[in-house]
Amino acid sequence: MTLKRIILLFLSLVAVCGLSAQEEPSIRPGDTRLDDYLPLLHGRRVGVLTNHTGVVDGRHIVDTLIASGVNITAIFAPEHGFRGTYGAGEKVASSRDAYTGVEIISLYGKNRTPRANDIFKTDIIVVDIQDVGLRYYTYLSTLYLMMQVCAEVGVPMMILDRPNPNGMYVDGPILDMAYRSFVGMLPIPIVHGMTLGELARMINGEGWLEGGVKCQLTVVPCEGYRRSMRYEVPIAPSPNLPNAQAIALYPSLCYFEATPVSIGRGTDFPFQVVGHPQMEGELEFTPTARQGARRPLQEGVLCKGHDLREVPIDSLLTGKIDLSYLVDAYNALSLGNDFFVSDFFEKLVGVGYVREMILAGYTADHIEASWVDDVAAFLEQRKPYLIYED
Repeated sequence: MTLKRIILLFLSLVAVCGLSAQEEPSIRPGDTRLDDYLPLLHGRRVGVLTNHTGVVDGRHIVDTLIASGVNITAIFAPEHGFRGTYGAGEKVASSRDAYTGVEIISLYGKNRTPRANDIFKTDIIVVDIQDVGLRYYTYLSTLYLMMQVCAEVGVPMMILDRPNPNGMYVDGPILDMAYRSFVGMLPIPIVHGMTLGELARMINGEGWLEGGVKCQLTVVPCEGYRRSMRYEVPIAPSPNLPNAQAIALYPSLCYFEATPVSIGRGTDFPFQVVGHPQMEGELEFTPTARQGARRPLQEGVLCKGHDLREVPIDSLLTGKIDLSYLVDAYNALSLGNDFFVSDFFEKLVGVGYVREMILAGYTADHIEASWVDDVAAFLEQRKPYLIYED
């Protein structure tokens, strides 16, 4: 091959690589589309439902809006607080943001439903918060309750949409509304595969708000996002979901919260291990109190079990919840019904039959097959509300 042909081949490869790089889509959350939504906010009193994940290109959404001349009159904070430092279930007090002076109204303390008087301080509510795509993750419940009050008092809502890191699949039983709670308020599967913007459209469209009211809703979509894309959140959405591994395991491990088995709260690897003092396994760990896990399960007790930190993420995002972790732990401990410490299990899984099937000795595969029809029905039901392609 002549030198000229080698040079031409090299240049063509560079061109192809450059084209491929340009064609590779970059995902941009809705809050980056400032030109699209800032004109709708100027001259209005704006309330913002957000937390530490509401960041626009390295700057918090509250600071971004104020710097753009938007009048923010209230900040609404969900579970874990405005700064995201509170542990699961910890009450969060209302306060005032030290940097901006704006009032922070907690929606995970004395009140979980916004008060009408607080909504009346605003002309529009802007939502910018990173969800992880699970029915029991409480940011969705907070959004639902905010939509309810906004609809009742006539204040519109704008959602600056964000990708769903568990958005590539749907799985789990549809919630039996007999088990409705703050960790499950909507008749949807555990893994719903939708963004908060899409779910808000579905809440309106399916008439799920009480009294038949509708929330006046605007969704500012993400750019470059497809449901099949793997998306790693840039900021940990809560203290015990510190990385992509924990977020991918969350759909399969959260049910342990209603058992005596630790999934690593109070360690450096929450939602990435399974352990108990009487279990066997390759891993040993001892949960200790710390910020975000002030009273962890099995605190100060040596636990043995299994390390899931090296399980390939691609294998965790194959389109199903894996109940084998739970069923194997149940069988290993031989506690019978005492394995389930409360009805919190039913609130998390959303139905009564899963506990019954585990007690009866069914395999994980058999239990998972019982909700196949639920998933198929939901996939059809959600179609009118989807914004993004698969």
